[in-house]
Amino acid sequence: MREPILGGIAQTEQGRSRPFLRAGNMNCGGCGMSNILQLLSHAIAGRNVKLVIPASCGAITAAVYPHSAFDVPAILTTFASAASVATGLASVARINNEDTRVICLAGDGGTYDIGLATLSAAAERNENILYICYDNEIYGNTGGQRSSSTPAGATTASTPDGKTEAKKDIMAIMAAHRIPYAATVSIAHADDAVKKMRTALDTGGFRFLHILSPCPTGWKSEPAMGIELVRLAVRSGLFPVYEIVDGERYRISIEPDFSDEALAMYLSLQRRFRKSGITEAGLRPGIEKYWHGLRALSGRIVPARRL
Repeated sequence: MREPILGGIAQTEQGRSRPFLRAGNMNCGGCGMSNILQLLSHAIAGRNVKLVIPASCGAITAAVYPHSAFDVPAILTTFASAASVATGLASVARINNEDTRVICLAGDGGTYDIGLATLSAAAERNENILYICYDNEIYGNTGGQRSSSTPAGATTASTPDGKTEAKKDIMAIMAAHRIPYAATVSIAHADDAVKKMRTALDTGGFRFLHILSPCPTGWKSEPAMGIELVRLAVRSGLFPVYEIVDGERYRISIEPDFSDEALAMYLSLQRRFRKSGITEAGLRPGIEKYWHGLRALSGRIVPARRL
């Protein structure tokens, strides 16, 4: 029997949503974005959603027109205009009294760099948008060049000897806009990820999710190791997992054990770090400094519950 369409989400008769990302998509094997979209499938669960994607790997995911691998209405935009287009869709939904969640799905290039102006403008106006940055730390769709999200020491097509600058702190930038909700998300911790996605979907105003998204092509890692790489990044403290409410209230979601072994393994499993010679000893002081500040902001004294 043909499955009915309800509120922009293809549903079964039992009300369960089909995968947000259909088979036949153009993602590479092991792409972290694929995992993100499948987790988002569980979070959406019957909600009316419209998707905005700037130039990125996500724009290629949809496959060749007139077909689409996305199971919701989607519009592809230029690099710099995703947040502006999403603002228009959210405004139309408000005028028509529609219960619609507008989601921007953007890479780090369209978030940290080229799209930052319109992202900041929409956040400052507190537009009713959920902005998701799947951060693979490179311009993955145009040859693997460095972005301001690329970590120090990583080799890219435009930094063959390793990037010298540190990664931009996008969460601090979003917190400065005092938006209602911002969070970092680990795809290696599915329950926490889906919970945060649902919170973001059901919160009004501008919301921002920052998700580390493994890219086997750019990270020069094995496709099957993506989830484990994120787990190692979280465990070592390299990728902090936390929430920010109204730009002021910080909540740490997962407390790392700051394992040097996990950090060393994270580096060794990616050939992008080999040429620069960066080591866990070189990264550890920066990690500890960041966590000192994060704990001060959160008011946390005792360790968080480990997931």
